[in-house]
Amino acid sequence: MEDALKLKKATYHLWTFTISKLISTFGANVYSFAISFYILQMTGSATNFAANLICSLLPRTIAAPFVGYVADNYSRKAIVICSQIATTMAIGGLLIVSLHSGLSLAAIYTTTCILSITSTFSGVTFSSSITGLVDEARIQKAMSLNQMSISFASIGSPAVGGLLFGAVSMPVFLIIYMIASSIAIVLESTMNFKLFAKRKGKVEGEKKESMWQSMKAGFNYLKLQPLLIIVIWIALLVNFLLGAFEVGYSYILIEKLKMNSQHFGLTQGAFAVGMLVMSLYFSVRKEVKFPLLVSKRGILGMGAILVGISIPLMMSLSNLSIFAYYVVLMFGFGTIIIIVNTPLQVMMQKQIDDDYKGRVFSLFETMAMALMPLGMVLYGFLYDVLPAQWILILSAALLIGVVLLLARPAVIKRVYPELDKGKEPKREVETV
Repeated sequence: MEDALKLKKATYHLWTFTISKLISTFGANVYSFAISFYILQMTGSATNFAANLICSLLPRTIAAPFVGYVADNYSRKAIVICSQIATTMAIGGLLIVSLHSGLSLAAIYTTTCILSITSTFSGVTFSSSITGLVDEARIQKAMSLNQMSISFASIGSPAVGGLLFGAVSMPVFLIIYMIASSIAIVLESTMNFKLFAKRKGKVEGEKKESMWQSMKAGFNYLKLQPLLIIVIWIALLVNFLLGAFEVGYSYILIEKLKMNSQHFGLTQGAFAVGMLVMSLYFSVRKEVKFPLLVSKRGILGMGAILVGISIPLMMSLSNLSIFAYYVVLMFGFGTIIIIVNTPLQVMMQKQIDDDYKGRVFSLFETMAMALMPLGMVLYGFLYDVLPAQWILILSAALLIGVVLLLARPAVIKRVYPELDKGKEPKREVETV
């Protein structure tokens, strides 16, 4: 009877978690779309656009190790709720500034830094709590539904943002985000983060680890996981090189190709539709057997997409053709992102002990993102001084080279010795 009640509560968690993510992500994406467009239209500079991305990446990279310690030593439910409250208050502060004296780059950058820190607390803690919220058999479904909610929000928010931009004032965007964040707080407060948790209880009289000792223990645990080390190195370099997309995509479409806000929003929506379709597939299929191999092939596909983004810059195409081309390209990119991320996320959820999840996920995030701020600065500068198409082509070549080197056949066989038997990889590719 107790097990049946736990499974029923886990089902409730699946949908509450999904809806909460959908609502909060929708608000965040509408805000991000509006702010990005505002910066590019106000300044016309890829460097200023990249600076806002840096304000989003750098604080979370610095804060992530401390977030992991907090997530492993304090109430995860309280951390998630407090983070969401802080997000709401930060947007409220920016709303007051915009009504009183108008938006400035300084106010936008400051708010972006605060939101980056709060989202890190919420994101790392939620990631650490998945195995406490749902039963092990439905972890892949939970990760896929989480990604589906993000995709749904990503589909609607650019379209809504594109239609509203210029039609309503910036305070309206901020109010939408505040309302969405407030609803997420209410939903998260009803969840039991300890339902399936396997964390060790504190022994009475045992000396508590210091923050430094706890972070060091997490690092030592990570060093004993060779597969995770490989994934971190790949993520570190791939995320750096994907700065060519993060900075370049909006800059190319808005500044170089002069795409209007509605069409730009729809291309972003196509990206989200691709993510949604593939997330839906992963929510019903069996668990991926060779996640590193599948992700390697997905990253090779990302390299091809980077090259594809540059093609309209080297050809004369009509506005409608350019729009249709990027819709198809971004749909493909969205599917590839899920193929790369979901199998690895499920693998990490099952492989990492509950007591170390916060620290390992935070260390993973810190190391995987360590070079991204440098990448934003570098690419922001490069796009202002060099032809965009050659930046994308060179970055794609480096991306493909990195994954072929770090995930070379010898490494794959060391991680998955059963591949020597021959036939498994073919079946894996067919199912994905």
